[in-house]
Amino acid sequence: MTKTKTAPRKSAPDTPDAAVVPSRSLLSVTSLRVADVAEIMQLATELEDEDPAARAQRLYKRRVALLFYESSTRTRTSFELAAKGLGADTTLVSALSSSIEKGESLKDTGITLRALGAECIILRHPQSGAPYLLERETKLPILNAGDGMHEHPSQALLDLRTMLAHLHKPKHAVTETSLSGYTVTICGDIFHSRVARSNMLLLPKLGAQVILSGPTALLPEVAATVGPGITIERDFDKALAQSQVVMMLRIQAERLAGRHIDLEEYKVRYQLNGGRLAPHKELLVMHPGPIIRGLELTSEVADGPQSAIAEQVRNGVAVRMALVARALGAEKAKKTGAVKATKGKRA
Repeated sequence: MTKTKTAPRKSAPDTPDAAVVPSRSLLSVTSLRVADVAEIMQLATELEDEDPAARAQRLYKRRVALLFYESSTRTRTSFELAAKGLGADTTLVSALSSSIEKGESLKDTGITLRALGAECIILRHPQSGAPYLLERETKLPILNAGDGMHEHPSQALLDLRTMLAHLHKPKHAVTETSLSGYTVTICGDIFHSRVARSNMLLLPKLGAQVILSGPTALLPEVAATVGPGITIERDFDKALAQSQVVMMLRIQAERLAGRHIDLEEYKVRYQLNGGRLAPHKELLVMHPGPIIRGLELTSEVADGPQSAIAEQVRNGVAVRMALVARALGAEKAKKTGAVKATKGKRA
């Protein structure tokens, strides 16, 4: 990898009007060209392989804020590890430990974080479209860590990296045909899933066919119109027979709004258990988490040899490092001399 010197860091502007127009946000996978996806995948690999001390110079003393209005384990932790792995200072703000609980608006919270020196904000919010508002009001790069039932772009990207590794294409350049000939089944509560939506928008860009499977209450027919390359198959076993990858989703009980789902019937028709998986020895099993063991997925499958669930979590750190580095213009490594000059300051 060619190493070039990065430009000196500019301090965050004091007012939103003075900010640089944000061109490095990731609000939706729809904004990503295939070339952008390829660059993110390549950068994730470079960062993962880079010497940790050198990597920590990329965002040395830069400031990243994590603004989470909803609970999170995997996404929040991996974004925080990603930013810190690049040398950034991080600030976590949650709804229950800030003025958000007192009724402060997203706009005012964002402007406050910026005034305190945040140069990038990673946002999770229950309202679809919230990252767009935050970008507009703060003029900072915003990384969407999940907004309502809209999207979860970084999850789709880490899912893609996991798939490419198992389809024996981890080192290949990503193109419009990287997933040609492959079918991915997404099964479960697709109606409420921002993960499903982001994958439905991303995977066909690379040539994949996507099959959606689930009961009508959780998978309306309109889901097939999200984009090209998407079909619905209510018979889960038929969907599995056509697929190389299956992504299981939990039922989001907190979003059902009184609708009743017969869980016993659901398990019969849509649970991925050892018996259902047995005929499909090469099928890759994925799940974005959290898993409701014994409902959509049994422990036998979740912990079995065909499961890539733990790998998805690991890939989350590398992909999110790439996104944070990209947001703050740190795609290129600093020269070795620059690393040596600053090492003592970190001791």
